[in-house]
Amino acid sequence: MTTAVTTPAAQPAKSRSTLQIAMRRLRRHKAAMASLTVIAALILMAIFAPLIAPYDPNAQDLEGIYSPPSSQHLLGQDSLGRDMLSRIIYGSRVSLIVGFTVAIFSVGLGTIMGLLSGFLGGLVDTAISRFIELMLSIPELPLLLTLSALLLASDAPAIVALRQTPNASVFIIIGIFTFFGWMGTARLVRGEVLKLKNLEYVDAARALGARNARIMFRHLVPNVVAVIIVNGTLAVGGAILGEAALSFLGFGIQPPVSTWGNMLSNANEVVLEHPYLAFWPGLAILITVLSFNFLGDGLRDAFDPKSRL
Repeated sequence: MTTAVTTPAAQPAKSRSTLQIAMRRLRRHKAAMASLTVIAALILMAIFAPLIAPYDPNAQDLEGIYSPPSSQHLLGQDSLGRDMLSRIIYGSRVSLIVGFTVAIFSVGLGTIMGLLSGFLGGLVDTAISRFIELMLSIPELPLLLTLSALLLASDAPAIVALRQTPNASVFIIIGIFTFFGWMGTARLVRGEVLKLKNLEYVDAARALGARNARIMFRHLVPNVVAVIIVNGTLAVGGAILGEAALSFLGFGIQPPVSTWGNMLSNANEVVLEHPYLAFWPGLAILITVLSFNFLGDGLRDAFDPKSRL
């Protein structure tokens, strides 16, 4: 008598979401993962700056002016005897706050404007598109310099009150970069929405009585999230570099707030005699911006099904 042997039914493979597939592909991107490690270290350094920094970043030691790197001051001292390592550690706070805040607000504003332009079309699309073209046609750096100088020197009561708040120049720089940083995201989101809004699932949602706001934010935004994430990552690096450029030229975040940009500005006149004053903040800017750009490239490849990761 023979007994039948039953084999267990094959389990169906679990389907992965687009985000899970992208994260799996991102882990294969060595440059992006190395950059993510650097960014995580920078964030931890900024959070725990009071514990890591060996000195108060604004503490002056007039006997140690322009002292080269030593065992007591590993990166040397600046024109007021302040510890360079402590100032770079605290400067990471400002750079990351500016970068992340500008990215969140500019990408959020650009996403909303792109959604409205692409989905509603007609006069709304025309008005937003023409405004974006107008903004992009203006030379950005001269306008940023002019606007920053006006806000930092204006006698208007509201601006004067803003300047009297702690770290006022930080908020001014964030506002300026947000206002001039959303157009690229809006154009990318608009292009994606134009491709998606005529697909069957959007028609089905509209037939079921879904309102425009629900269609845009419930059905379209999840399908353009890859563009938003990639553009947001690149925007962080751009904002950090832009803040450093303005601060270097003297129109950015003002002392005594320690930033990598105004550290470069302070080193400008003595860079030949004391090159380390410009080297360390410049290296910090380079590493940070490259890390965010490499991470952005990795995310773009991870969300692109045509890439060979």
